[in-house]
Amino acid sequence: MSKLNIQNLDLYYDDFHALKNINMDIEKNQITAFIGPSGCGKSSLLKSINRMNDLVEGCKITGSIKLDNKDIFSKDIDVNILRKRVGMVFQKPNPFPMSIYDNIAYGPRTHGIKNKLTLDSIVEKSLKRAAIWDEVKDSLNKNALRLSGGQQQRICIARALAVEPEILLMDEPTSALDPISTAKIEDLVQELKKEYTIIIVTHNMQQATRISDKTAFFLNGEVIEFDDTNTLFSIPKDKRTEDYITGRFG
Repeated sequence: MSKLNIQNLDLYYDDFHALKNINMDIEKNQITAFIGPSGCGKSSLLKSINRMNDLVEGCKITGSIKLDNKDIFSKDIDVNILRKRVGMVFQKPNPFPMSIYDNIAYGPRTHGIKNKLTLDSIVEKSLKRAAIWDEVKDSLNKNALRLSGGQQQRICIARALAVEPEILLMDEPTSALDPISTAKIEDLVQELKKEYTIIIVTHNMQQATRISDKTAFFLNGEVIEFDDTNTLFSIPKDKRTEDYITGRFG
């Protein structure tokens, strides 16, 4: 079942045409990977899905992105509620300079949850979902910036999960991490798709083949090919996809 439906989407940064006529259905409870060389539009599309691009001067978008059949660009959409439904995890771990507990409780508090027992429960549940509870449960008052990079990234995932999103956007979430931390995040992402719809931008094609159900290959602002991951990597339909995944360019 389609969770997100992207139709005839074009995106401009001033005169630069960054995304060209994107059409895509993102399935519920699946992991969709965006691959392609740097600067080809993957992150631009990702940031459009929770309207992070609203913050970019000179950015203009035409076409539609429908979340559960409702256009996210329509006038009556509350962007704060949209960003609660569509969480984001960035390339570089970016915990707030505060305690682990306060990092996770931050989102729920901004949405009006003040009760200590409720917050305690959300913090524990989110850290468990992000597979880091056992490592930090005895040091919730410790500054999150004192954790390792891999732990910080899982704290950021827990922080995103704390507001109960439906979709999780991940912009190269393991590119700054070592192989062991990367494996932990990959295992976690596969576990999370039972409850969430996940879109991951990755430069690592092995990662896409390991964890994603579907893959979209971007080039120069266009989606060249979008298919089941196994199909796209084993029998690509477009010569440009084949050239990219076999390492002839990129």
